[in-house]
Amino acid sequence: MISVSSADLYTWISGFIWPLTRIMGVIAVAPLFGNVSVPARVKIALGVLLAMIIAPTVPAVPALDPMSLQGVLILMQQLVIGLAIGFAMRIVFAGVEMAGEIIGMTMGLGFASFFDPQTRARSSAISQFLALLTLMIYLATNLHLVLLSTLAQSFDLLPISEKFVSNAGIFQLASWGGRIFSAGVQLSLPIVAALLITNTALGILTRTAPQLNIFGIGFPITISVGFLMIVAVLPYLMNPIINLLQEGIEAMNRITIALAPIN
Repeated sequence: MISVSSADLYTWISGFIWPLTRIMGVIAVAPLFGNVSVPARVKIALGVLLAMIIAPTVPAVPALDPMSLQGVLILMQQLVIGLAIGFAMRIVFAGVEMAGEIIGMTMGLGFASFFDPQTRARSSAISQFLALLTLMIYLATNLHLVLLSTLAQSFDLLPISEKFVSNAGIFQLASWGGRIFSAGVQLSLPIVAALLITNTALGILTRTAPQLNIFGIGFPITISVGFLMIVAVLPYLMNPIINLLQEGIEAMNRITIALAPIN
């Protein structure tokens, strides 16, 4: 006769629920998986499927009642870890979107904005275009599968434990968040430089010929130059975006290691 003790039952439940919580945290915010257009049932089904695959390979979890205070604290801790890992990759897309915002504002397309369902805010047309381009590169290079592989490795780098995570991981995530601004400026710099030269030329032209209506000819010229520069620069954006996405994968590993509790 097979007998199952309450300790064994708690271990089985905890060995599935706690990894599932970390996985759902990543799925909730990671690019593609966390998109609001993906139905909640699909996200839950994907999380359960990944948990069924990953849970048997997870190092031994603490033998605690998942409904106890310590069990709930571990559950919340796994959710925070998952959100931090997924947010590390989301920062890459935020940097690309910021580059689009800078380009759009410099071109004079700041008024051409749309509602972005992902961020639930207004976003420029150029920003959404670059975000979709980055998503296509993200899928074409199979980095979404690399993200899932990194998630599975995180259970070895940061095993499930009742110890609290280290503050160094939070500071590491905040430091990585600064990459939004540097990446946005770097990606938009060629187009912004061309528009700066264009605006300088228009300023000189206005001073030499005051009778010209700068508002009548300035906006069409800057918008045209902006689109021409986007067409010219677009083929060269693939490598910088891929490098940025790979930096996001590396940042996920760094943040995971930094979150490890100090013994």
